[in-house]
Amino acid sequence: MSAHSPFLAAVVQASPVVSDTGRTIEKLAALAADCGSRGAKLAIFPEAFIGGYPKGSQFGVSLGIRTPEGREQFRAYFDGAIDVSGPATERIGKAALNSRLHLVVGVIERYGGTLYCTVLFFAPSGELLGKHRKLMPTALERVIWGQGDGSTLTVLETPLGKLGAVICWENYMPLLRAAMYAKGIELYCAPTVDDRDSWLPTMQHVACEGRCFVLSACQFLPSEGAAVPLIRGGSCIVNPFGRVLAGPHFGGETILTAEIDPAEITRGKFDLDVAGHYARPDVFQLHVNESPQPSVELRGHQP
Repeated sequence: MSAHSPFLAAVVQASPVVSDTGRTIEKLAALAADCGSRGAKLAIFPEAFIGGYPKGSQFGVSLGIRTPEGREQFRAYFDGAIDVSGPATERIGKAALNSRLHLVVGVIERYGGTLYCTVLFFAPSGELLGKHRKLMPTALERVIWGQGDGSTLTVLETPLGKLGAVICWENYMPLLRAAMYAKGIELYCAPTVDDRDSWLPTMQHVACEGRCFVLSACQFLPSEGAAVPLIRGGSCIVNPFGRVLAGPHFGGETILTAEIDPAEITRGKFDLDVAGHYARPDVFQLHVNESPQPSVELRGHQP
């Protein structure tokens, strides 16, 4: 268990600049600087903050049919995604460096001809520490995003504690949560676009179950010409006993902060450690495949 000192953490509830990745990264840098000026040591941004979450879009898809218009819409979305690593990650890393933050950011990652819903982790030095690709896109997300594999079930040892991320409805995958608990996750980041009333109790359950701090950053996305936003927010910070420390906030952009006391994790493990003394491996066992799963593996002599 960690013996780290208390620190301030921030979750950022904001919208990207729609269809403009460059300006979105500029906005991220400004928001990260705001978090740093408040004394935060860790800041979490929402799912798909860089690249966007095209809520309501259908990409011209119906069963057995794809339209030319939908293909063009995907092309534009693909062009707004980022390479990992690449110039965009260098700019995000610079924002982490300038703000002296551990930064957790939801992005749309472009790899080959496929897009992934990905979370990136940056150190205060600006170094890209790792990434997590969403394992299971939900519903129509599967049309535009590929599936991650077990090689990016990332939990990082940092000066603040063990840091990892579970994206949106991945939090409804019990075995994925179990794998993260077994890795000792302490700072459980849950970037999302789920703005339902059910999200907060889900985050409370995860925090209580895993005896970890849960930090959930949700987008706020206005709807052009409508009073009701496309994504209304609901970001929150929850302690290892399920107590809400900040949020949920609805209806606008905001930065929520809370003090994270790692000693609360140890206090919670006293009576509930689901990967330790509260487990029954003689009855239940989980086997996790963390090997990369390439579709093509090239072997033999390389000239």
